[in-house]
Amino acid sequence: MTKLLATLLLAYSTLLTAALTASLASANAVQSTPAANRQSADFVAGKKAIERKDWKAAVESLTRADKEMPDNADVQNYLGYAYRHLGDLDNSFAHYKAALRIDPKHRGAHEYIGQAYLKAGQPEKAGEHLQALEKICGKGCEEYRDLAKAIADYNKGR
Repeated sequence: MTKLLATLLLAYSTLLTAALTASLASANAVQSTPAANRQSADFVAGKKAIERKDWKAAVESLTRADKEMPDNADVQNYLGYAYRHLGDLDNSFAHYKAALRIDPKHRGAHEYIGQAYLKAGQPEKAGEHLQALEKICGKGCEEYRDLAKAIADYNKGR
């Protein structure tokens, strides 16, 4: 009986530890939500810089936001967007891929990495992200339509 009780207590403590670890991990992860993003002055400044097409200022602000919220797919996506507009495709791809590691269904990251692949002359890779968007949100979502149009325009210009 004592051995059985000890085994049950060990199993219970193992489960409890696992549950607490998972709970703490999710509590420490910064969600990519509009509310969380609005709470970051650097995120807000980075987004405003993007609206002004001030790509360098966007990278500076969003890099600070990344230090504050390292697991935020929106930060990574916007960093990729800003770097793409600066012509720095290596950093652009790195940030889009980071966004997709954090949130594999991030529609903006799929659209924008597809645009980056077109800029890099890799339409087949852009097509892979178009297919991913179709699975995520169908052919009717804005990200799908925008990337489909960009691919069609790219193919016309070949």
